[in-house]
Amino acid sequence: MSAVPSGGGASFRARAVLLDLDGTLLDTIADLAAAVDAMLVELGRAPIGESAVRTYVGKGARVLVRRALTGSLDAPGDEAAVEAAMPVFERHYARENGASARLYPNVVEGLAAMRSRGLTLACVTNKPQSFADALLGRTGLSRFFAAIVGADAHLARKPDPAPLLHACERLGVAPAQAVAIGDSMNDVQAARAAGIPVIVVPYGYNEGRPASTLDADAHVDDLQQAAARIGML
Repeated sequence: MSAVPSGGGASFRARAVLLDLDGTLLDTIADLAAAVDAMLVELGRAPIGESAVRTYVGKGARVLVRRALTGSLDAPGDEAAVEAAMPVFERHYARENGASARLYPNVVEGLAAMRSRGLTLACVTNKPQSFADALLGRTGLSRFFAAIVGADAHLARKPDPAPLLHACERLGVAPAQAVAIGDSMNDVQAARAAGIPVIVVPYGYNEGRPASTLDADAHVDDLQQAAARIGML
């Protein structure tokens, strides 16, 4: 993959595009917050609401649950309490997953444009695999993706590069032939570690920090603008 100057920003040549899910394709905070608050209430705790959950999203369900229990981004927490809370969260999220999720502007148009250029797409997310499959199916987005790589027990989560490298392997492309698109530091760090250029959208969840501060190869307004930056290798 190569990046070359083109007018106002970088242009990319690739065979595949690896896209994050929550905060990149879909705004899922309402679903996640409903499940987190229902979990907390069932465990005899006070709900924390959408604004707190928004800052806690990004490193997978277990980290989200730990942060909700501790009220902190970084506190280690009681792993026994997290272990006990996980099935409670998963039960509530299975009910909420997709109920209030909404597409960000120009997501379908951007994905369609990428596909029309011959690019192969994968969704690479820290969301558990079963929830990722269900959400993309319910929202009609699964039709765009040749592979969906969700979190499971055998694969490290972003910011580890393993999910992106696994997606490349499944698509039959080298990392140098891919571009990653995400909304957070986790996406940028994973892409950098995998040797994959990364484009960032501004509207997702970056643990409370502006996406404009991320050291990405390009910043775009939406996926349609991202698609315009990527040509077939």
